Amino acid sequence: MEKKQAVTESRALVIHTHMHSRGEVDLRSPVARLEEACRLAEAIDLELAEPVLLHLREVRSGTYLGEGKVEELGALIAANGVALVIMDCALSPTQQRNLEKAWKCKVIDRTALILEIFGARANTREGVLQVELAALDYQKSRLVRSWTHLERQRGGFGFLGGPGESQIESDRRVIRDRIAKIRRELETVKKTRALHREARHKVPYPVVALVGYTNAGKSTLFNRLTGADVFAEDTLFATLDPTMRKVVLPSKRQVILSDTVGFISDLPTELIAAFRATLEEVLEADLILHVRDIACDDTGAQKQDVLKVLADLGLESRLDESLIEVLNKIDRMDETARARLQGKRTRHVEVSALTGEGVEALLEAVDGFFAAKHSKVEIILPASDGKTLAWLYRNGENVHTEVDGENIHVRAELSEKHKAQLGRRFQEQVSAKEQKPETSS
Repeated sequence: MEKKQAVTESRALVIHTHMHSRGEVDLRSPVARLEEACRLAEAIDLELAEPVLLHLREVRSGTYLGEGKVEELGALIAANGVALVIMDCALSPTQQRNLEKAWKCKVIDRTALILEIFGARANTREGVLQVELAALDYQKSRLVRSWTHLERQRGGFGFLGGPGESQIESDRRVIRDRIAKIRRELETVKKTRALHREARHKVPYPVVALVGYTNAGKSTLFNRLTGADVFAEDTLFATLDPTMRKVVLPSKRQVILSDTVGFISDLPTELIAAFRATLEEVLEADLILHVRDIACDDTGAQKQDVLKVLADLGLESRLDESLIEVLNKIDRMDETARARLQGKRTRHVEVSALTGEGVEALLEAVDGFFAAKHSKVEIILPASDGKTLAWLYRNGENVHTEVDGENIHVRAELSEKHKAQLGRRFQEQVSAKEQKPETSS
């Protein structure tokens, strides 16, 4: 008889359930989805037993799985000393409780696992509040007995705890009060962020946002472009809190680069709502750099997941004009695969954030994007009009002046917005001669 392993608190079993296709096309294979679920579990240092891939024909309302499969997995769980089962799907509260009762261990679903990771990784006050709000929204309908994030050791929000732990804030009324308090605090944070954005708007620095699937290499690229030291690791959701740094482009134009949380397939709706404030940096961005792990087998599916989130944020109409694909990790591709990239018709730049290859071309592409958005203007100002000259230096780029007697000849590049402001503000005094800058194809 096979000897059972002792139950270990951090030993987990990942189960991915694959429904038989009913005409729907899934760009990811079930094996790829199972591997991603395992990487999510590894992101919070769980010890994994051999994962399980299940093909289902239907979902049972009581236990999600059929009775025979529940018994079979129960024996596997007991034999491997598993303390936590991660179901890579969405479980109802009833299904979760029934599986816990049948398997005599803690059971969580994909949403709870992602929330646990976010809870462990959030560092800023805003990030902590947003994740807690998402966890509370998720927890409202469950009130499972292990909601113990105030006493956690690993971090996160206590979804990984087992039976017998303290029932902290398990009353629905208390949770509702806490949710209301967090939302008030987030409103204050939101106003502060709005003030920060307003202050940035007074400085003529456009915003460039890095977006992409989790672990696509955004933070490594951010560090490469800015010389910063943002936490970057080969793990899912290494970055949760937004970081912003100034970058000087080849033309000496300056931009603000923003690193954002990575996206993932089937992102919990609780998190999309809770992190909307964080993703406002993307909404406000002048240019979006979609960083893709081009060496990943599922890069096409990951791209669609990211584009779906961007569309959900209301950015779909801007993607054709204001998005550049950054095909990262080309250092992991052979020559044949890299040659195929040359035939892609999308607006893209190939880079390796790790080695730095292609980074200069990326900076030039960003520079070219903003150059095409600016018009060259020539203006003649009275030497006494220091106010107008100061305005041009604040809002223009590549400003050059030449004094001619009592006049100042000014050449500058202005965005469409600032050009319109200049026209309205100095319509009667200013004579402007415009031409579009030449851009390389």
